[in-house]
Amino acid sequence: MSIDINNLGTNPPPRASDATPVDSSEANAVGARQSTGKSSVGDTVSLSDTAVRLGQLGVAVENQPVVDTKRVEQVKQAIMDGSYTVDPTRIAEKMMELDMALKPKT
Repeated sequence: MSIDINNLGTNPPPRASDATPVDSSEANAVGARQSTGKSSVGDTVSLSDTAVRLGQLGVAVENQPVVDTKRVEQVKQAIMDGSYTVDPTRIAEKMMELDMALKPKT
């Protein structure tokens, strides 16, 4: 079975003269909303302080680079020239801090 996509239907598209008249008060409300960007009904939205702070935090995070390329280059260079050292005590301490931070508080 084939589908004719060029003639999607047997009915011709509607003409401008076939349009249903619109109540002028409704048209004016829609026009006012489109031109000012504000609702003529008076809708309001309020955000909690937490929501505002989360929005600000989101913007701050978006503005941060994903990778600190300068630090990556420093570490690469230290590895290449043999000056990079690993401090197992510091690594263990940081792992313990992370473990404590991830544990649920009871």
